[in-house]
Amino acid sequence: MSRRSVRKIAPFLILVLAIAFLASCAPSRVELPGPPPAVVRFGVATDVHYADIEARGSRPYRESLAKFKEFVAVMNKEKPDFLIELGDFKDQDDAPVESKTLSYLRRIESAYAAFKGPRYHVLGNHDVDSLSKALFLGTAGNPGLPAEWSFFRFDVRGVRFLVLDADFAADGAPYDHGKFAWPDCNVPAAELEWLRSELVASTKPVIVFLHQQLDGQGDYYVRNAAAVRAILEGSGKVQAVFQGHRHEGALAKIKGISYYTFKGMIEGSGPENNAYALVEVDPGGDITIKGFRKAESLRLGKEPS
Repeated sequence: MSRRSVRKIAPFLILVLAIAFLASCAPSRVELPGPPPAVVRFGVATDVHYADIEARGSRPYRESLAKFKEFVAVMNKEKPDFLIELGDFKDQDDAPVESKTLSYLRRIESAYAAFKGPRYHVLGNHDVDSLSKALFLGTAGNPGLPAEWSFFRFDVRGVRFLVLDADFAADGAPYDHGKFAWPDCNVPAAELEWLRSELVASTKPVIVFLHQQLDGQGDYYVRNAAAVRAILEGSGKVQAVFQGHRHEGALAKIKGISYYTFKGMIEGSGPENNAYALVEVDPGGDITIKGFRKAESLRLGKEPS
């Protein structure tokens, strides 16, 4: 090749060599971080006990409507993924009349319907003190679910939620129109099998909701709570159990599962005695509870006790 030809191609060769050098210095693949897993957020209230009746003791039944409307208004500002009430949503007269009890349920459910998102119900003993389960759930139902489904599951992004129904007598008979003894609350065999199968099938962390308590024994606790806990513990997937029923609230931890009992909204007169919460579940398994009014704020870690 002549010197004249070399001079003509020299700039081109220099450019090719420069590109090759820069390419050798650069990483062969650039990994851009994706969005972090989202926190799941939900609002909780329990033991509203609304009825248009006179106060009894520490329970000003009529005030529950205003208290609950405050809860819904605050949650509409917070914009959680869903709301859930943990039972005893309504109450009744001393001499109950089904039509009046239904009117109380419709009124408090209308307040619930002001929430701009999904809302769920857990059955409490007072919800069926003068109604059937189907009548309650047909009036105040769960999104997309038949009225006969008193226990069920739903998923929100990376978390599975299981709702239990302990409104059954020891012989398996469902509570119906006040035909029950409230301390005789049980999770029957068919529901236990459903719970076990749901936990086996789940690839997600799980949170459980029910009205009566699972973390002890006595009148306020599910009678076969130990059997229920054994299923939860055996799965290795349950992060927390959220309960109502005992209005003063409580917290326990058993074999790595937190059992948190929310304070009852019904207790005490005036807005300062309201109680509700916003719960956040992060991908790492930590749960933060932001309490409003009398409800306590705390963090439930995933580490076993």
